[in-house]
Amino acid sequence: MDANGLETMPAAELHDRAVRYAVRHGDLGFLWELLKVIPAAEAASGHPNESANDLSKVSALLSDALAAGEGKLGEALRPIYIDYLRQHPDA
Repeated sequence: MDANGLETMPAAELHDRAVRYAVRHGDLGFLWELLKVIPAAEAASGHPNESANDLSKVSALLSDALAAGEGKLGEALRPIYIDYLRQHPDA
């Protein structure tokens, strides 16, 4: 898919494609990067309390990574998904 196609996709679809591809290909590096940026994205999306909770609980981060395509959080993480999907055009 070309870059313009990715830019116009909803954040939830970008998330689903990127995470599904990473899980299917065992790309722990991308999943770890996603886990690292979720707290900042939570704060940027207007949920600073979630950010503090996530930093203290790895299980919360894993849960967030699998569901981080919706709403303001999905929009905050949109550049991460687009960058990853550009690197993996077969995703």
